[in-house]
Amino acid sequence: MRKQLLFFFWLIPLISFGQAAGTASETIAYIDQYCKTAIREMYLYKIPASITLAQGILESGSGHSDLAIIANNHFGIKCTSDYVGDTFLKDDDKKDDCFRVYLDAESSYRDHSLFLVNRSRYSFLFNYWIKDYKAWAIGLKKAGYATNPNYPQLLIDVIEKYELYEYDRHPERYVMKPTNTLDIVRKAFESSQNAGKNVENE
Repeated sequence: MRKQLLFFFWLIPLISFGQAAGTASETIAYIDQYCKTAIREMYLYKIPASITLAQGILESGSGHSDLAIIANNHFGIKCTSDYVGDTFLKDDDKKDDCFRVYLDAESSYRDHSLFLVNRSRYSFLFNYWIKDYKAWAIGLKKAGYATNPNYPQLLIDVIEKYELYEYDRHPERYVMKPTNTLDIVRKAFESSQNAGKNVENE
């Protein structure tokens, strides 16, 4: 399996890993595709859906990184000593860093939840209010999830740009009723863009 993954990696050298996010339309489509999954994980494991989605957007380039496409790894989770699944080798903090491989994106989302829940260095995060995405963003960096010093602000920027905090505040609107989430997120994004233009014109 590892040889197959490395082979596919060389077939698509132009896809970059660790890009900040995709285009606005790609990000909106990503949110529409995975918002219910993030809400489900929030119900089960008490991790804010906004944080899960923002991490997925940043870590996977809105689903367009090679790690997401080849390995279904949407959160940049690396191999650990207790990991026994397939692996994907990619230069990151060091040459040929080992990343986990998943059967599908849903499995990646579940492993992200378990990764946070089952490691003591993240335990303090669960003392935060589930709607306090800023505390969670800062806490993830403090716990060592990412090495980028700007990681908390990157998460916060994505959450506020696309109003992902609405999934924490009113999850029932998106999972209990048939809702065109794509239109809601798109309208929120367009509203924020128009607000920026109005400020510039003043």
